[in-house]
Amino acid sequence: MIRMGFVMDKLELLNIIKSGENSYIEFKEEGIKAKELAEEIVAFANSEGGIILIGISDDGNIKGVQDKNIEEKIMNICRNNCIPNIIPIYEDIELKGLKIAIVSIPKGLNKPYYTTDHKYYVRVGTTKRIASREELMRLFQANGSIHFDISPVYNTSIRDLNLDIIRDYFSKYNTFDLYEEDNDSVERILINADILKEADGKIVCSAGGLLIFGKNVENIMVQNGISFAHFRGDEITDKLIDKKIICGRLQDIAEQTLVVLKNNMKNPSIIKELKRKEEEEYPILVLREAIINALVHRNYSILGSKIRIFMFDNRIEFHSPGKLPNTVTIEKMKIGVSYARNPFLVKYMENMRYIDQLGRGVPMILKTMKDLGAREPLLQESGEEFVLTVYKK
Repeated sequence: MIRMGFVMDKLELLNIIKSGENSYIEFKEEGIKAKELAEEIVAFANSEGGIILIGISDDGNIKGVQDKNIEEKIMNICRNNCIPNIIPIYEDIELKGLKIAIVSIPKGLNKPYYTTDHKYYVRVGTTKRIASREELMRLFQANGSIHFDISPVYNTSIRDLNLDIIRDYFSKYNTFDLYEEDNDSVERILINADILKEADGKIVCSAGGLLIFGKNVENIMVQNGISFAHFRGDEITDKLIDKKIICGRLQDIAEQTLVVLKNNMKNPSIIKELKRKEEEEYPILVLREAIINALVHRNYSILGSKIRIFMFDNRIEFHSPGKLPNTVTIEKMKIGVSYARNPFLVKYMENMRYIDQLGRGVPMILKTMKDLGAREPLLQESGEEFVLTVYKK
């Protein structure tokens, strides 16, 4: 990983040039056009950030920069050719008597960024490319402009929903009976509740409507569900003890996954005051919260990727597809600051008492494990996933 915005020395710069271009490093010669440079800057800002070295050829030869106003020109490109404007960190270093301009582009906080010709770029490996529809949707999700859970799912209809469960929900939480409404009224109510959506002149299900109230959800949204694997040992390469795919509505997945975890735990008993007491390896409250957090906060626009739970001898890992939204950091999560990537799912799961209060989950997990004397749970971003690791007490 390249550190952004630090003072680079000559040796470090030479090592970077020697290693060549990668996901975080781009070489450009001085003659690069403003439009092309803006595209590279936008691509880095829409991804994980990166460094552009101006004065280096694609094959790593040191060419240098002659223009004395190069810094001003770069800043103008970031301000005028990138939308929203981007503030890079600039420095230059002399190598072999030649000036190299170093432009550090931070990971953008106001994604998505685009160029003046309204094109959105992302960094993939050593190159930039125009963002795909799915990538663009994730960029808009990251800044809260759209929420995938209330987006329409095409080629669906009200027949893909379990109306009995919907009626029970409204009877319990909204104090009126859908059985007393005619079909047109029911449809209008479900549209107002974001369970159904109007799209291209048709009434279809929302993603959240399917996830909470759908029938055979996994046949329509293949990314839904949890993949569970239990290994004997502490590595994925160790012997596989149990493996399951858990699908259905979110509330059903939560309950079934908790049962699977409990069945795979060893429960040694201790004698206390002449009575035998079962002692669990992991607090059920912690496991339940970790499951719910993964189900409610994962990025459902990432197709084909289920939540993955790995159980080892010394820990359980919860892998949730999707990076943290723009404004959320791991340190903020630890103190209860949260962001609802899927506000529809949060609202309905909260109404059904699966969520106590947004933002309380992670602090509760940390405190509970600390009180038990266990190692502090690990929160980290790994590629396109957020991973929560809970260690055995």
